[in-house]
Amino acid sequence: MSENKLTAELISFINEWKNKQGNLIMVLHKVQEHFGYIPREIAFEVADLLDVPVAKIYGVVTFYHLFKLTKPGRNQISVCMGTACYLKGGEDIILDLERQLGVGLNAVTPDGEFSMEAVRCIGCCGLAPVMTVNGEVFGSVKTAQLKTILAKFRGK
Repeated sequence: MSENKLTAELISFINEWKNKQGNLIMVLHKVQEHFGYIPREIAFEVADLLDVPVAKIYGVVTFYHLFKLTKPGRNQISVCMGTACYLKGGEDIILDLERQLGVGLNAVTPDGEFSMEAVRCIGCCGLAPVMTVNGEVFGSVKTAQLKTILAKFRGK
């Protein structure tokens, strides 16, 4: 049996937005805020409550890269691959993180501790290369710093 169920708060939020324009995006943001991703069974419940086809929900979720269909790691790493970060070593950071974590992009470590994704731009081009862990920004990152950065979040 799944542990994912819509809470009374989420159901109330969905009912509040049910007849408003742009409701699906708002509801999906709220669901992802709660679960960290859009669980399959929740997508079906949202479809029922909003009276929209599940295909429409998956269309939105797969169109916008910020929505996730799989549960992320407890610590979410984002490595910027915007032009400045790419030119200043963003790819080297990804390769080294993949080596240290033992997983590739868009994957979760077997212990569920970390997940990593490449993002287009974090908006800190002056600090390139940049990565974030759970929203905390690390600028001018060198591969030699990665072990220390990971240790800061591991097990917390």
